[in-house]
Amino acid sequence: MLSGALIFVLAVVLVALVLIFAGVKTVTQGTNWTVERFGRYTRTLAPGLHFIVPFIDTIGRKMNMQENVFDIPAQKVITKDNATVQVDAVAFYQVVDAARAAYEVQNLHQAITNLVLTNIRSVMGNMALDEALSKRNDINNTLLAVIDQATGPWGVKVLRIEVKDIAPPEDIVVAMGRQMKAEREKRATILEAEGIRESSIQRAEGEKQSAILTAEGRREAAFRDAEARERMAEAEAKATSVVAEAIAGNGVQATNYFLGTKYVEALAKMGSSPNAKVFFLPVEAAGVMASIAGIGELAKEAQARGVEATGSRPRGSVPTAG
Repeated sequence: MLSGALIFVLAVVLVALVLIFAGVKTVTQGTNWTVERFGRYTRTLAPGLHFIVPFIDTIGRKMNMQENVFDIPAQKVITKDNATVQVDAVAFYQVVDAARAAYEVQNLHQAITNLVLTNIRSVMGNMALDEALSKRNDINNTLLAVIDQATGPWGVKVLRIEVKDIAPPEDIVVAMGRQMKAEREKRATILEAEGIRESSIQRAEGEKQSAILTAEGRREAAFRDAEARERMAEAEAKATSVVAEAIAGNGVQATNYFLGTKYVEALAKMGSSPNAKVFFLPVEAAGVMASIAGIGELAKEAQARGVEATGSRPRGSVPTAG
């Protein structure tokens, strides 16, 4: 049988072990524990090893400090233009103050869920269906700002709220499809009309430039033709003047010379034609001979003048210029 002293020692050791296990607490990473003394909150235990007063201090709540995500149940929402849509979302939040999250609100998860559902109805109820479908980011930002402000006193930080799906009724979906098709056809018609208009403008502009360039070309051609005619007239006038001076100096013989030259040139052209192999001249031979004789007389007269000019010079003299 055990002695009384041994029993007392065993009892003391047992009580000490119980007190140690009751007073030593190990908080895991990602959680915070609240400590209550006689039912009243005293402090918060961070992750690690802690000591509390056994049987006086107790662990109140074990709060998860990690980021939490939960689905918001789908609900039907009436938009500003009386369209009924079904909306579901997802929320991300994190507890930043374990004491407040434990004692300021009861059932934190349900409280946040109801808060998100209520604000979704409020925000989308002030928007038309087209706005609700096209401005999902605006809805998310509005919900985040409102709910984060409301959950601040609970020691909770709402990180994100995302609207996952907005599902209109089937008849509205069909009507929206027809509307989208009509809008696309309208834009296609407008673009086609604008293309035709632009093409017409460009074509008219091209025709205008072409007409301007053509007119300028005609003007330049007319100017060149006039200049050519003017120079031709000047040449003819000069030639006529030379002929007139020759005729004035030599009289009938010069006239016969020119007529004979033209006559011979005309006969040469007529003879060189490939279609005129045989032709008759309705002219008198005497007239031709007279013209040729006139040419001969002019040549003799020119030769005689040259001889006289040579004989009138003194011998040994050298002719001077001028």
